[in-house]
Amino acid sequence: MGASVNQGSGRSRSGRRTGAYRQMSEINVTPFVDVMLVLLIVFMVTAPLLTAGVEVNLPNADAPAIAENNNKPIEVTINSNGNVYVGKSQVSLKKLPSLLKSVAGENFKEQKVFIRGDQDIEYGKIMTVISIVNKAGFSKVALLSEPAR
Repeated sequence: MGASVNQGSGRSRSGRRTGAYRQMSEINVTPFVDVMLVLLIVFMVTAPLLTAGVEVNLPNADAPAIAENNNKPIEVTINSNGNVYVGKSQVSLKKLPSLLKSVAGENFKEQKVFIRGDQDIEYGKIMTVISIVNKAGFSKVALLSEPAR
């Protein structure tokens, strides 16, 4: 498995074999690397599934994906009942600007806000949320959708 046996010089003065064997101990790292690669693939596949907050049915779009920077965007979700969430916590429309500013901190002008709206919600409700976010001082607002199939 991880060790091999090498024969020494093997001959004595008389020319007969002495049978001297010495064990060479080396760690075989191939199984370890295989396991680590499998774990890496499992984590790479499952990590994006852990980011969604509230479950909504997003519409499809042919638009290209938005490039991510180091700062994590704030996700505002509007579900099919018209309830508004920041992350996983429900918030009223009146408290939305103050909550967004407190989450964003001092650098809220550069903070990205992603709006996830259920495809069954009326367009006016989504536009109301976008205008509230824009009036609060956030200029980097984007709508999220599912990739077209």
